[in-house]
Amino acid sequence: MLAFIVLLVAEALLMIGLSAWFLFELVAATPASFTSALAIFVILLIATTFVTALALGAIRGRSWIRGGAVTWQLVQIAVAVGAFQGVFAQPAIGWFLLLPSLAVLGLLFTPAVAAVTRREI
Repeated sequence: MLAFIVLLVAEALLMIGLSAWFLFELVAATPASFTSALAIFVILLIATTFVTALALGAIRGRSWIRGGAVTWQLVQIAVAVGAFQGVFAQPAIGWFLLLPSLAVLGLLFTPAVAAVTRREI
């Protein structure tokens, strides 16, 4: 369970850092389209809030995090696959996203994590 929590907290902290960096770049640099950059920043803040809520829920052992954690990992896997392809492929970023996502998905289905996040009806 500890490895699962550590990975989710690391993802949340990285998203917070990415949000701060994006805000700095939004203010310091001149985007080609300020409206589009602002929209991307809002989406980034929503994703950061979601991942942070998942990390806090994991720390507290809440059952609702399972579906959200699976969803977030699948989104990261989709982005990772995209990072491996195309003219502007960035395999390092793809691996950086893919490996933790697969680890979290694997840990989600271990008996220890399943027992803590299972809700009896």
